[in-house]
Amino acid sequence: MIPMIRRKSMLPNLSEGLFGDDLFARFFDTPANTTMPAVNIKEGKDEYTIEVAAPGFDKKDFKIDLNNNVLEISSEKEVKNEENSEKVMRCEFQYASFKRYFTLPDSVESDKIKATYKDGILDVVIPKKEEAKVKPMRQISIS
Repeated sequence: MIPMIRRKSMLPNLSEGLFGDDLFARFFDTPANTTMPAVNIKEGKDEYTIEVAAPGFDKKDFKIDLNNNVLEISSEKEVKNEENSEKVMRCEFQYASFKRYFTLPDSVESDKIKATYKDGILDVVIPKKEEAKVKPMRQISIS
């Protein structure tokens, strides 16, 4: 059996089976000022990769924590735009935040996780332990 990276839900497992955990979380688990970025999870020969689509952010806007095999990717960003003229003042505030949780399998090297941010994509690379890597096929001789 190949281990899977799963998103940790704050709701009971029953909701995941009926509605899918992202859809259900959007309605009940997400504050109004929070947006959920799209996420791709890929399994390679030697590692897992989590890609988070977060255009308009800077790498300093992200926070990545690991606690008991639960990886938390979060961000908070506040932008203030002000326009002043003689009689009119306009001020716009923008605030965006999100938190995503992923339960990592025991077969990963959690102390070697690396992250990069480029062109609006946060890449989190999670290496597999040697024993979890796919071994090449070999032929066994019969004696």
